Amino acid sequence: MMKFAGYSLTAPFTPIYPNILKNYSRLPFDIFKRNWTKSSSVSVHTQKDQVLANAVMVAEQYLPPWFSVAPMMDWTDNHYRTLARLISKHAWLYTEMLAAETIVYQKDNLDRFLAFSPEQHPIVLQIGGNNLENLAKATKLANAYNYDEINFNCGCPSPKVAGHGCFGVRLMLDPKFVGEAMSVIAANTDVPVSVKCRIGVDDHDSYNELCDFIYKVSSLSPTRHFIIHSRKALLNGISPAENRSIPPLKYEYFYGLLRDFPDLRLTINGGINCVDEVNAALRSGAHGVMVGRAAYHNPWHTLGHVDSTIYGAPKSGLTRRQVLEKYQVYGDSVLRKYGQKPGIRDVVKPLLHLFYTEPGNGLWKRKADAAFQHCTTIKSFFEETLGAIPDSVMDSPVMEPPSGRDDLFANVHSLLPPPYETTEQEVLYA
Repeated sequence: MMKFAGYSLTAPFTPIYPNILKNYSRLPFDIFKRNWTKSSSVSVHTQKDQVLANAVMVAEQYLPPWFSVAPMMDWTDNHYRTLARLISKHAWLYTEMLAAETIVYQKDNLDRFLAFSPEQHPIVLQIGGNNLENLAKATKLANAYNYDEINFNCGCPSPKVAGHGCFGVRLMLDPKFVGEAMSVIAANTDVPVSVKCRIGVDDHDSYNELCDFIYKVSSLSPTRHFIIHSRKALLNGISPAENRSIPPLKYEYFYGLLRDFPDLRLTINGGINCVDEVNAALRSGAHGVMVGRAAYHNPWHTLGHVDSTIYGAPKSGLTRRQVLEKYQVYGDSVLRKYGQKPGIRDVVKPLLHLFYTEPGNGLWKRKADAAFQHCTTIKSFFEETLGAIPDSVMDSPVMEPPSGRDDLFANVHSLLPPPYETTEQEVLYA
């Protein structure tokens, strides 16, 4: 049976925690995040002034997104985000991508798709789509849920999205549309907006083409934050999983963007697997780092170090037993909230990686498979399964962070592509 216990952009990786909010409030927010005034008749310059004011109001509430968890379909749902927030107080969390059409057509059932607990802040809603009217409607409907940022998906290579859906990473081939879409999204919200994209698509993979995309979108819209997955996408012949490994990482493209777009805020994504590597990216100049599967498959040893190692917070001494005690309360409160969903398996799913590589992990998963068949509460599920995990694992705080690859960004600045040179007329009217 389970027993419960009663900012500086140049040096974001060595904060002094008591002063971090004060220092962060002095950042040049125009390179952090932007928004858009609701009046489409106001000039671009006036709109961007309003954007800056709104972005400052949002950003001053939280520590900056030096570390964020990537949006991942079927993974970063409400249950995972609840677990993630119990482990890290400062990581920025993203929803799964939601198609604008889903939000619009489910407008009478939105809580199921958009609701989250206040503890999940700071949290970003990622939406996808290629219909401007639906993007506007979806953004308006999402306003009631008070997300901290709206992100537009221009990076998903899934055939369902980039193929039949004709959005996701395919939109990188139409930067004018993306600029228009970002303006529409921003015009219908009071929070900052951002774009997540790859470094290219198929044969459209030169550094200059990436720069054209960034330049055009940021010139045609108030977007000032781009999350860059440092691989290109291949739309034909390989799976989404292969698109995360076969195209080579080109971190030099990301760091080239930092050089060539100093007025933008740029977050790096792709191939970064632990906080040691996160700090290496930040030391090399990245404004923020987004981590995906490592934060899902090994949440304790990844998220457990974020607050202290990246944000400089005092170590909390948090244990997995304490996390599970709180998660049990959450889990039993949401079971079958929407008819038969979520079920036990849905709520427990993100916990299945909590004991990654620990003694008892295999037995715990086998017990879980059996318990899924008959347990009706999270409490009874824990009572039946967690005896497989030794007390020494349950009651130990997170250990020292795992070492990363020392050379991940060692030579990146010597590999930078030639500087981007263009004129506004060449790009915007091409």
